[in-house]
Amino acid sequence: MPEALQPAVARLREASVDAIAYASTTTGYVIGRAAEVELVERLRQLSNVPVVTSGIAATQALRAFGVRRVAVVHPPWFDDEMSDLGAAYFRGQGFDVAVSTAASIPKDPEQVRPEHVIDWGSSHVDASTEAIFIAGNGFRAAQAIETLEHRTGQLVLEANQVLLYSILAATRTTLPIDGYGKLLRVNAPW
Repeated sequence: MPEALQPAVARLREASVDAIAYASTTTGYVIGRAAEVELVERLRQLSNVPVVTSGIAATQALRAFGVRRVAVVHPPWFDDEMSDLGAAYFRGQGFDVAVSTAASIPKDPEQVRPEHVIDWGSSHVDASTEAIFIAGNGFRAAQAIETLEHRTGQLVLEANQVLLYSILAATRTTLPIDGYGKLLRVNAPW
């Protein structure tokens, strides 16, 4: 575990939080699934609360819906190397993956609007996939989920949405959530 995380976890433990969300899809891509699982376990031991990460949360959600073929959509600021790592991350867990980068969407995260993501996803995602995973916690795409599901007929997962779902599952919390896709509308898995 990176040494820089230890003081942060100590402060969170003092703050009495119920869960920790490590919001970085690329961390899982770079260190790989096994190291990501070790990181989660170490953080859990240090904090004594559930810990979730974007990558693990995404794969759990995909499995919960029985998805085998997934379109992984990366924000335009991910380079080819990161896209390759993302494909390897999901393929290494048994998924058939089609990876693409939403290159025509603004590169500045502050300028990305839901309609950019909806229009791009509706016209670029392969219809043979069963689900779409919009990677990158800085990719502001949560408000596009519901409409994109309706337009494509596919399950749409987004990095921050799967984190929320995992936090709710880990803490056995039920919240009424509307407008952020099928994942958050289903009955709680606990």
